[in-house]
Amino acid sequence: RQEVLLLTPWLAPIVWEGTFSRDILDAQYVQKNLVTGVVTFAVEKYWFFIEGFMTSANKYFLAGHQVNFYLFTDTPEKIPPLQMAPENLLFVIPVQPHPGWEDIALRRMDILSTHIQRQLQHQVDFLYCLDIDVQLLAPVGVEIIDSLVATISSWQLSPQPQDTAQGTAPGATPEGGQGDFHYTARFFGGSVAEVYRLSRAWLAGVQQDRDNGIAARWGDSSHLNRYLQQHRPTRLLSPEYCWEPGL
Repeated sequence: RQEVLLLTPWLAPIVWEGTFSRDILDAQYVQKNLVTGVVTFAVEKYWFFIEGFMTSANKYFLAGHQVNFYLFTDTPEKIPPLQMAPENLLFVIPVQPHPGWEDIALRRMDILSTHIQRQLQHQVDFLYCLDIDVQLLAPVGVEIIDSLVATISSWQLSPQPQDTAQGTAPGATPEGGQGDFHYTARFFGGSVAEVYRLSRAWLAGVQQDRDNGIAARWGDSSHLNRYLQQHRPTRLLSPEYCWEPGL
């Protein structure tokens, strides 16, 4: 593909459909005997999206490979019967109801980092976080596997200019330059160790904001983008991987 950017200024690959051989990557992945985990949160009214997310992810996310799904929810009794693929496992993890979940970024990252320490680090090699209202429409394969993976927001299809913030996408942090991208908080991941470090830094940033009586304008997105500006992703997924229906 000649019409898209395939490499970041720091030489990380940008994955677009048609730029890789999934058969070759599948064969390499199988040889390593890896297990990948998916984390998602369904709290309050978002339980409504559980069936759509799980049905599509069970079908399309690393199909044919072992995937552990970790569903955190405050309404486990509302989970419908789900038929999982033989190679996939579903872990339903109850969380305490939190009125309004005002500090959802803080709460979510606290829960995630705690469970990585207690459980997930012993069960999976790579871990990806997806929003529960995402629905997969086509295969998402092992081309996403890398140490620290971020998905370019569909609101921004090119790097930010180095010397100006004009036209910056919501939540982007262009100061520092170097061709930064704006990433969506709806789909990110990497090795368990990298996701743990990200979650702890994210948690610290939200806590610091709260202590200072402020809130990031774009919430989760702002904290993720701040971290990824300081810790460059080793692989970027194109906006094709998490497209905003509104566009």
